[in-house]
Amino acid sequence: MLPADRAQKQRALAAYLVAGARSGRARDFSALVRLFDARLRNHARRLSDDADTARDIVQEAWAAIARGLSGLRDDSAFLPWALRIVTRFAARDVARRQRHRRAEAGHAENLRHQAEETRPDPPDLAAALATLPAAHRATLALFYLEEMSVAEVAVALDIPPGTVKSRLLHARRKLRDHLEGESDGST
Repeated sequence: MLPADRAQKQRALAAYLVAGARSGRARDFSALVRLFDARLRNHARRLSDDADTARDIVQEAWAAIARGLSGLRDDSAFLPWALRIVTRFAARDVARRQRHRRAEAGHAENLRHQAEETRPDPPDLAAALATLPAAHRATLALFYLEEMSVAEVAVALDIPPGTVKSRLLHARRKLRDHLEGESDGST
């Protein structure tokens, strides 16, 4: 099955389950959770850089999703809508932890600098991705791994489509420079 066909079938299934959950069928909401929980956790993980925090964010997000299902206008747009909720919860979490993260950021920058100096040849994609800001990693992952359109990524991250395009452009350029060994260590 082609990826586009798979995505279309998954959107149709999600729309069916959303309609059922909205009408009070708990098994349909449970099926939504089974269908999308891993994807929401992956998104939260990319935004929070911590598996435990990501799990907590997604747990809160599912409660908000359950409360907000009646306000979803297009049942087939469930995934971008749910990802936007996760994005908002992750942003709140980042704001709560901002002071703690500043201290960690200094340490992480030192580690990143050391890693760049001792980077093995050839650099691998995972290391290159790790050098990107969380916002760029999340944008790339939604666009390429989740196979979402620019418009869907914009909804999921609650940003304008132009910002999605800009992030994709800059992230690709940074990855290419890093993988080609032309990275100067700046972000």
